[in-house]
Amino acid sequence: MQASAPHTVLLAHDRWANNHLYNTCKGLTSEQFNQTFEMGTGSLSSNLVHNLGAMQGWTDVLKETPSRPRLEQKGRSLDEIIELHDPISDAFEAAALARPFDTVIHRERGDQTYTFTVGGILTHVTTHSMHHRAQCLNMLRQLGVDVLPMSSVMDWMLTSDD
Repeated sequence: MQASAPHTVLLAHDRWANNHLYNTCKGLTSEQFNQTFEMGTGSLSSNLVHNLGAMQGWTDVLKETPSRPRLEQKGRSLDEIIELHDPISDAFEAAALARPFDTVIHRERGDQTYTFTVGGILTHVTTHSMHHRAQCLNMLRQLGVDVLPMSSVMDWMLTSDD
């Protein structure tokens, strides 16, 4: 049966949509995957690494542990991105589901203290990822990819058994 709780839908859809995007990117050359565009973080590869880096960073916030170095600090191949995806997604999901969604977390960054709820972080991370996947779809379109990967929640609901 398909997921119905909003948090379950957000998490399952995010994984599903990322995997569809990765599969489409497998058909690109390295030059296409790294081609610079005037949108998002600049390329398909940098957008995908940015999404994983953000997820990893927010996992640290959820776990209230020190921030790890950002993944974006070095270039990553598609194979590396795919290899990082499940462990990072698993860790984020575990951290996001470990406490009630109304749990308040305070995080210092520089001289500022920020206040978040677990539910707000979960929603931010999954919608942030969707935002950058949309930029990736536009990049793929500009590269001449005719069949774009399914990416919407509606596509997921119509085709997924999760």
